[in-house]
Amino acid sequence: MLSTMNVILSRAAVSSEVANQVRRFSISSRNNVKVAVCGASGGIGQPLALLLKQSPLVTKLSLYDIVHTPGVAADLSHIDTPAVTKGYNGPESLKDALSGMDVVIIPAGVPRKPGMTRDDLFNTNASIVRDLAEACSKYCPKAMIGIISNPVNSTVPIFSEIAKKAGTLDKKKIFGVTTLDVVRSNAFIAEAKGLDPRKVNIPVVGGHAGITIIPLISQATPSVKFEKNELEALTARIQDAGTEVVKAKAGSGSATLSMAYAGARFAFSLCRAINGESNVVECAYIASDVTEATYFSTPLKLGKDGVAQNLGLGKLSAYEQDLVKAAIPELQKTIKKGEDFVNKSS
Repeated sequence: MLSTMNVILSRAAVSSEVANQVRRFSISSRNNVKVAVCGASGGIGQPLALLLKQSPLVTKLSLYDIVHTPGVAADLSHIDTPAVTKGYNGPESLKDALSGMDVVIIPAGVPRKPGMTRDDLFNTNASIVRDLAEACSKYCPKAMIGIISNPVNSTVPIFSEIAKKAGTLDKKKIFGVTTLDVVRSNAFIAEAKGLDPRKVNIPVVGGHAGITIIPLISQATPSVKFEKNELEALTARIQDAGTEVVKAKAGSGSATLSMAYAGARFAFSLCRAINGESNVVECAYIASDVTEATYFSTPLKLGKDGVAQNLGLGKLSAYEQDLVKAAIPELQKTIKKGEDFVNKSS
């Protein structure tokens, strides 16, 4: 009897595994998105690559960095998921790393340390983003680009100006990844109200640094209410959340794991949009005419060709209107800094 039961269980296990393999094949054959990560050996890049490798949305995962990338790729290639993974080292391999890519996510650059602002990273990271923008313009000009490298408020204009000079600029396909601000807002507000964070959605507009990060708590789903002092404290925490992590890590790094999670979420949304899924909405920092700032983050409906519709700001509370007004001059200054960098270095 026991032997018969073992046979039945064994057959059930085999049948289940076959079903899983069929499901994996059907999903991967239906979704054919090639994703590159530039900066794949770093603190954000490695966990981001791991998350991307697990997704059936990704069929080819190209990992680029200046060192150690083949080792990262070899490690990930042992995971039993469909994405074919390969690593590339150094600028001479950028052509192979980027050719044919549908999505490129860029976390490359140096992280913040205690006492540093995102803008302190400008000199190093600006050059890295410039060089990657030139490579993307040459080797994958039609790809959707997600820029994580800080300061995002300046690096997105840098990438766009390089693409413009190369004649490959498509404003609908260049995104500053501000998803971490949304993720943090969802987590902090769910914690404050005792809600399931998976069911909370807070649009975050503006930019990705300090006072330019504007959580629209008045538009929260589900609707939530806070006293004025609570609202101000929550907004300040969301705006300064990156520094909270930098301080907690005491010099050993910045927000790498949560940023990888947020970057993967944004990459998956791009993949879903490329595959024709409707109503894919994410906030991101893009070239925009919604405000006086020429780049601004708002909720966006994504499509096969990038931004399908900018959903704008919606109805703002008086408090949120004041936050937007305060953010505009700071955004304009950091946008100009990025554009000036390209013009001076060309």
